[in-house]
Amino acid sequence: MQRLVYTPAVDLVYLDNNATTRPAPEVCAAMDEVNRELWGNPSSVHRFGQRVRQRVELARQQVAHLLGCKPVEVVFTSGGTESNNLAIHGLLTPKPGQQCTLITNRVEHSAVREPAEDLDRLAESAQVLWMPVDGDGVVDVAALPGLLERSEGKTLVSVQWANNETGTIQPIAELAETVKRFNADAEPPRRVWLHIDATQAAGKTAIDLADVAVDLLTIASHKFHGPKGMGALFVRRGVRLRPTQRGGPQEMDRRGGTENTPGIIGMGVAAELAWAFLKEGEAVERVRALRDRLESEVSAELPDTVVNAASAEFGRLWNTSNLGFPGLEAEAILLGLSERGVCASAGAACSSGSLEPSPVLLAMGIPERVAHGSVRSSLSRCTTQTEVDAAVRHLVPVVQRLRQAMPT
Repeated sequence: MQRLVYTPAVDLVYLDNNATTRPAPEVCAAMDEVNRELWGNPSSVHRFGQRVRQRVELARQQVAHLLGCKPVEVVFTSGGTESNNLAIHGLLTPKPGQQCTLITNRVEHSAVREPAEDLDRLAESAQVLWMPVDGDGVVDVAALPGLLERSEGKTLVSVQWANNETGTIQPIAELAETVKRFNADAEPPRRVWLHIDATQAAGKTAIDLADVAVDLLTIASHKFHGPKGMGALFVRRGVRLRPTQRGGPQEMDRRGGTENTPGIIGMGVAAELAWAFLKEGEAVERVRALRDRLESEVSAELPDTVVNAASAEFGRLWNTSNLGFPGLEAEAILLGLSERGVCASAGAACSSGSLEPSPVLLAMGIPERVAHGSVRSSLSRCTTQTEVDAAVRHLVPVVQRLRQAMPT
């Protein structure tokens, strides 16, 4: 059979790293080794299976090192979506005659928003309380104590560490302290759990779960140059979860099914590489400067550009830029960029193709006229100045041409 090879017509400028990142060469090499030499089942008791088990457990240690937790607290999953669902449904599955409460917000990823909406439909046994956010998408921590007072039964608070569309960083330490204080002071005694979706934060900002009172935390390896279809859920010791995927005792009885050993081992390598990158502070600042350069040069050429979430109180991820071009459609901008070999997005990759403005931007109070024309560029540790300069060089004429063709 003749092999088909795809060759791009133009040089690729990839600025869609919040959707997915290119797997690191070391990750690809490790996964190739597993498929060639370590393809046994890690649950098998023979020596070959146990060799594979050793590599799986090494990967668990590598992920735990990135998160600042114990290896036994790392549960491997198929990705961020499954980890979020396991955290929410595994803790809050309603039981007859019992009530449960989820407290979250409208700027979460759909992997949290949609499970929340599912729970909201179970009005007799579950309630969802929505935290307000400001114009930059930062949750109002001051509103949390009042929501906790209204909660009933088993209660989970779920908040992103950093937003996938705008890069807005949430006050995680303050949230954790508020929940901890409520648990200590509640009468009669209550226990509220805190889940953090760190899918976009892991590998981009330091996470030390030894210092932050978080009960559950989600990550996905393909966001930090690891393989797709691979994620993990941090489950602090003492937190009991009901498995949402049954069929075996794997992952400490929390997630049945034969382990994805190439993905797990690849994720471990990616976690070590991410930890080393974060340790080198100058490397982070280099990419932050490129993000700032992108925003300043586009704004200079197109003065009415809106930098969404630019004034977020706790800052933004160093790699994320969400620019609004009032009166235009993001889809038209993205198609124009794609024709020139520039990859960007209008928000979450799993919602691409929708002609509706981002629900995250609307929840932040951004006018529809701006939200409709908002485009996200997300860099990685591999992004170069040449790519950023090329993106600016292509974006400006695309927007100018659209404004001529579709005057507001």
